Amino acid sequence: MKVLYLLDSLNRGGAEALVLDVCRNARGSDLDLTFAATGGGALEEDFKTSGVEFVRLQRRLPVDFRIVKQLRKIVKEQQIQVVHTHQAVEAVHAYLACQGTKTKIVLTHHGYIADKKNLFTLKFLIPRVSMNVVVSRAMLNWYETENNLEFPDRTQILYNGVDEKRLKGEKGKLKAELNLPDDVLLFGMIANFYRDPRKDQMTICRALPKVFSKIKNVRCVFAGRTESGAEEKLDACIRFCEENQIADRVHFLGARDDVPDILSALDLFVFSSLKEGLPIAVNEAMLAKVPMILSDIEPLLEASAGGKHAEVFRTQNASELSEKILKLLTDKNTREDLANCAFDHARENFSIEAHLKNLKNLYESLVKK
Repeated sequence: MKVLYLLDSLNRGGAEALVLDVCRNARGSDLDLTFAATGGGALEEDFKTSGVEFVRLQRRLPVDFRIVKQLRKIVKEQQIQVVHTHQAVEAVHAYLACQGTKTKIVLTHHGYIADKKNLFTLKFLIPRVSMNVVVSRAMLNWYETENNLEFPDRTQILYNGVDEKRLKGEKGKLKAELNLPDDVLLFGMIANFYRDPRKDQMTICRALPKVFSKIKNVRCVFAGRTESGAEEKLDACIRFCEENQIADRVHFLGARDDVPDILSALDLFVFSSLKEGLPIAVNEAMLAKVPMILSDIEPLLEASAGGKHAEVFRTQNASELSEKILKLLTDKNTREDLANCAFDHARENFSIEAHLKNLKNLYESLVKK
């Protein structure tokens, strides 16, 4: 099966992490995979060494016909059967490049909050691509009800996958970096600060004063880059911590390339969010055996089997969140039980092996048509 994966940028994010794991495991699933990027980013070297052919292009215009021509050449010369895209901008270029060929186009919808231009583009693409993949049932419902997008029968739910092997971190590394003693309890969130209403780090900050007043040997960390235009969100969190005199117990780590080390250091993973598809960070936490507290939005409930494998709090309810954090930090046995059952659930549903198996079945069904 000859497949071309296409991404517009190689910054750290959920889609990029998923595609990187697919590239690293493609050969074991009998996928002859080529990866092309039309922009760079922090993960470029990782993709170059991922084990698949790497092609670096450079998009200069919103719709760049140089890119279309280059992609068409790749498709024809390598006899590509499927082009898999993950955002509207990539799918437009793939759609134009594959006109007049038998190559199938797959577009995965990850839950990005689209602006008017991208919504218009999605409405054009959705009925025209060979298959729409949506990363959760809740996300599909949200697209249809909130964005008024109509999905045809050529739509499939396919959960994201994570390579468990890459999650083996060094347990004491983060605490050593922060000069924390071994007995300190550590919890936190791994997520970027976005300018649109997606992640909700502020609700965690608002829950911290009560947690810190009840437990003295605990610290909180936030890991993730700050998107251009989201600087005020980060600044607001920092100001809140300073005004409440807890800044010395909260660590804003910024963009990191050592997520396994961070997960291995956490006693508790908290994911406060407003809009999601099916976040890779949650899958990673489950497969790293870190107990979780999640917002009660539908995609996170779907990821945790209706909240069976995580503690759940009402979205943006800092008071309820603080009680959930206190409950788990003071009960190690409950944390371990929660982490173990979540791990089994994730291995069955969100492992890279499960994802690739479903992905290969999808490709084969398309090529046979």
